[in-house]
Amino acid sequence: MNVNQSAPPVPPFGQPQPVYQGYHQSSYGGQPGSTAPTTPYGVYNGPVPGYQQTPPPGVSRAPPSSEAPPASTAQAPCGQAAYGQFGQGDVQNGPSSTVQMQRFPGSQPFGSVPLAPVVSQPTVLQPYGPPPTSAQVTAQLAGMQISGAVAPALPPVGLGYGSPASLASASGNFPNPGLYGSYPQGQAPPLSQAQGHLGAQPPQRSAPPQASTFTSPASGGPRMPSMTGPFLPGQGFGGPSLSQPNHVSSPPPQALPPGTQMTGPPGPPPPMHSSQQPGYQLQQNGSFGPARGPQPNYGSPYPGAPTFGSQPGPPQPLPPKRLDPDAIPSPIQVIEDDRNNRGSEPFVTGVRGQVPPLVTTNFLVKDQGNASPRYIRCTSYNIPCTSDMAKQAQVPLAAVIKPLARLPPEEASPYVVDHGESGPLRCNRCKAYMCPFMQFVEGGRRFQCCFCSCINDVPPQYFQHLDHTGKRVDAYDRPELSLGSYEFLATVDYCKNNKFPSPPAFIFMIDVSYNAIRSGLVRLLCEELKSLLDFLPREGGTEESAIRVGFVTYNKVLHFYNVKSSLAQPQMMVVSDVADMFVPLLDGFLVNISESRAVITSLLDQIPEMFADTRETETVFAPVIQAGMEALKAAECAGKLFLFHTSLPIAEAPGKLKNRDDRKLINTDKEKTLFQPQTGAYQTLAKECVAQGCCVDLFLFPNQYVDVATLSVVPQLTGGSVYKYACFQVENDQERFLSDLRRDVQKVVGFDAVMRVRTSTGIRAVDFFGAFYMSNTTDVELAGLDGDKTVTVEFKHDDRLNEESGALLQCALLYTSCAGQRRLRIHNLALNCCTQLADLYRNCETDTLINYMAKFAYRGVLNSPVKTVRDTLITQCAQILACYRKNCASPSSAGQLILPECMKLLPVYLNCVLKSDVLQPGAEVTTDDRAYVRQLVTSMDVAETNVFFYPRLLPLTKSPIESATEPPAVRASEERLSNGDIYLLENGLNLFLWVGASVQQGVVQSLFNVSSFSQITSGLSDLPVLDNPLSKKVRGLIDSLRAQRSRYMKLIVVKQEDKLEMLFKHFLVEDKSLSGGASYVDFLCHMHKEIRQLLS
Repeated sequence: MNVNQSAPPVPPFGQPQPVYQGYHQSSYGGQPGSTAPTTPYGVYNGPVPGYQQTPPPGVSRAPPSSEAPPASTAQAPCGQAAYGQFGQGDVQNGPSSTVQMQRFPGSQPFGSVPLAPVVSQPTVLQPYGPPPTSAQVTAQLAGMQISGAVAPALPPVGLGYGSPASLASASGNFPNPGLYGSYPQGQAPPLSQAQGHLGAQPPQRSAPPQASTFTSPASGGPRMPSMTGPFLPGQGFGGPSLSQPNHVSSPPPQALPPGTQMTGPPGPPPPMHSSQQPGYQLQQNGSFGPARGPQPNYGSPYPGAPTFGSQPGPPQPLPPKRLDPDAIPSPIQVIEDDRNNRGSEPFVTGVRGQVPPLVTTNFLVKDQGNASPRYIRCTSYNIPCTSDMAKQAQVPLAAVIKPLARLPPEEASPYVVDHGESGPLRCNRCKAYMCPFMQFVEGGRRFQCCFCSCINDVPPQYFQHLDHTGKRVDAYDRPELSLGSYEFLATVDYCKNNKFPSPPAFIFMIDVSYNAIRSGLVRLLCEELKSLLDFLPREGGTEESAIRVGFVTYNKVLHFYNVKSSLAQPQMMVVSDVADMFVPLLDGFLVNISESRAVITSLLDQIPEMFADTRETETVFAPVIQAGMEALKAAECAGKLFLFHTSLPIAEAPGKLKNRDDRKLINTDKEKTLFQPQTGAYQTLAKECVAQGCCVDLFLFPNQYVDVATLSVVPQLTGGSVYKYACFQVENDQERFLSDLRRDVQKVVGFDAVMRVRTSTGIRAVDFFGAFYMSNTTDVELAGLDGDKTVTVEFKHDDRLNEESGALLQCALLYTSCAGQRRLRIHNLALNCCTQLADLYRNCETDTLINYMAKFAYRGVLNSPVKTVRDTLITQCAQILACYRKNCASPSSAGQLILPECMKLLPVYLNCVLKSDVLQPGAEVTTDDRAYVRQLVTSMDVAETNVFFYPRLLPLTKSPIESATEPPAVRASEERLSNGDIYLLENGLNLFLWVGASVQQGVVQSLFNVSSFSQITSGLSDLPVLDNPLSKKVRGLIDSLRAQRSRYMKLIVVKQEDKLEMLFKHFLVEDKSLSGGASYVDFLCHMHKEIRQLLS
């Protein structure tokens, strides 16, 4: 929502409101209310005279949604209370609202369905007219929210989970238009805690009979003054107030005849407060914003629904209850709102503790003293002052750091600062580097370290006078005094053995066993390398890369090649003693490409021919890595090995493995052994590689089990990558493999790197996740680090923090560039500190939280049973939300689930992590797949985990063909698929094109060049290149999605009702999974139950 938009023209509180038939309007703020016909309802807890069957004038009801509930949620199990009693939301449109939702602290009422008798809670209510009895107040307030005229206070916080009206077309998948109000001109929202309410009920063993009514001592008495608004669960409403732009109700799953309007007794507004409206009590948690239409999920009563607050009518069979999926928090909606609100303005990093836009929003960053969120994202930007408070909230304090992240072209790379022989200026005590937070004192002759408070002398050559504010007059001329991220050229003191490094080398190590030759892999690879070697990474401006290259082929033995430029033909040397590996040649093994071009081309032509008739099926693996590392050691340089490997290394040699794949171990205590390496030999080898600065990238082409858990140990510990192409076939997988290879060879890498994270007094880094090695507790050692890799750091308190000074992080990365230059890259970030839990919950970043929790869980499976890991995640999430409920939310009925605004997507995303292949594998998921995904996620950044766990589903025929923008996504659920449409689904690794069975023939012809649905080839991996607008648009969209991801996504065309559809449905993460994972709705109810248990 834009704070500067003017509010819709509505009378504020304290002025007479419009009156509708059936609504008694009492005096507001002392002004006499207009008279209105008397209510058709009896008093609370009195008999109901009957429902009004005709809608009030001016209100028409949309026909109920015909969409069938999914099988997984439609029927409640016997003996359990069903989860919710509402179907898809109906819409009654008034004038469209033009406001949009900001990521303000606000709240989500999601329809409350208390199961147990509601506990009366004392509530302060400003009298509007005659003061009601306390019993009436309690009976009416429990589980109720207000929606009335716009008051110039409280943010328009709820998420009705329709889209805002202005986004209705953009977010295509929601039937409900906007439920957001707007701020008056120029007024900021008050800082009140956000929360959402959801009336999900956990299953109960025996539902108490009195759960369907409120009990109240006062069963008679005058009716309370009332305003229109959402009602107690099970009550309906008489008609929308004119001040509400959109009016939404949810019909029950049993369809009502069109035109039927249910009405129920309206309730009073909760107390509200505004600086301009004295006399109204502040609602502490900001849970009910002004100008909200009634919430979806406050369903109108229907035959058989419990009517809270009145005596039940004659017993009638209850329809199956279920939560309306549109009324629970929608990831799509949150992403859409953030894009609209924060995508247009640059994110300026000058202010401490700002929460950045979501990773799904395109935004520009202006560095003004704090590192860009592209480099560092935190789980919370406001951290508790004490460890007790942190333990109470259970919110992990972590930062996901991507030190060499690539920036978009419109943002400048970090400046390189050269301080000459004296090197970068540092604190004498804690060794932190000069940064914008250092305080200069004594006229600029000394500075106080912002991390440890030590006073240091400023060297004479660095001295500069201070201005009247105490800032150096050259602050804006020096990147290290004005920017959050910058680089220093390192002096010789920062180099190994006190000498500057040589440029790094790349060694290509190619498996030439029978499988690799027969599949066509070797020929394809050699052909590609001829041209690819021209594109090795280079420092900006240089004409050619400084990187030298070498070549090795292997099966049971290793073949080294001398490609010295003076030779007419390459020479091969064979090392068959794999137990004691050595490099048979030094001169001529690592060469400059431009000098040895002819010899290298000749070698790459010869390799496929030399081994064309091989019958050797066995391979070695550890000796190959050993050989590459020894070659780099002999050349005294760092570098990278590119290994292309096809099978389990069973030949007699160090690192020999056996097939230990055993699906019977799944769901047992021994399951963790499937993720652990078979032998300790690879850890030892990895340690030697890191010491040499030898990074390993592994390309696997398995036809069966190859023990990825063991083979990936060296890539994982050296900062490398693993790529896996199961059952590789040139015609199907060529494009994916070559695209990954090109990107991997060309990307900028920092070699022989060491990273340290320093913090200001009060917190310290205690745990690290990612692809690296650690020989002590503070230094993250990376033989190689590229722009895709992240290191996740968890912090704990070791002292009390101060709200005024906040907390500081400094990440320093020492590395060798592609040109052999030793550099230091520094990233600084200042965070706020708080003494109120509400401030912590208001400044969290759910995407980063999920990134951390997934990595924590994926490391946990190495040492604990998978079930224990899953339970730990659920418990932690429940504790986070229960702490918010207990300490930050205002009292409300236990039947409501209350979520903080910033964390309302925590349950849906956490459920996706719990259902992932690592933690809950389906029958078709191999052990190797699980190990592969486990190590992939370990170094993913926040944007990658976001789309990996909650895939994007894009309808292709909804948006106009001429539109150049990406079509708006829909929620990842089968309910959202229409069989007359085509959808693209992507999760960063996979790309599916789902074709509905009723797609128009013209669309099929335009995309697939066949005349009917039945003629489309299922499993097709590329679309024909056709000269028509739809074909161009879809192929262009696929290309742009691939360009956004770090790995090439191979396309799979899936037809509705086809056998491949099961694979596609695995990615519809809001639904129940075949492996037993809960649907989003079920998991939300389960979380609610867990929270209630913790609170009771």
